[in-house]
Amino acid sequence: MTNLSLDAEQLYAELRAGVGRLLTPDTVLVGIWSGGAWLAQRLNADLKTGHPVGTISSTLHRDDFGARILLVDDVIASGRTIRAVVNELFDYGRPASVELAVLVDRGGRELPVAPVFAAAKLTLPAHQRLSLAREADGRFTFAVKETT
Repeated sequence: MTNLSLDAEQLYAELRAGVGRLLTPDTVLVGIWSGGAWLAQRLNADLKTGHPVGTISSTLHRDDFGARILLVDDVIASGRTIRAVVNELFDYGRPASVELAVLVDRGGRELPVAPVFAAAKLTLPAHQRLSLAREADGRFTFAVKETT
């Protein structure tokens, strides 16, 4: 594991401020499993949206039909996860709109997908993966893992 000097809590504060500016009274936060779901849950509590938080993955489904969806994820790279999630959203209904907010944009897109807000942009070698972790007290940390 590589030591990385990214302060996940400081980036979370940036994400919270950015997402706060994107919220409207009818915005529903939907977090992408697992890191995005953690972020969406904490953002929802901190920003007091008054709406339940959605969690989505390639195997879990939500029925937020017609809503303005603000997807929340921890790290975006290729864009393939986002494409899969958007496909899934449309399989179960047509949202009014879909936007994306992320903690870290690490670049390397394979698809034309971009967040409307990223708390940080970071470039890592292709053989490294940035992972968000959640401590027992709810605080976030990052780890860089070598991929094979």
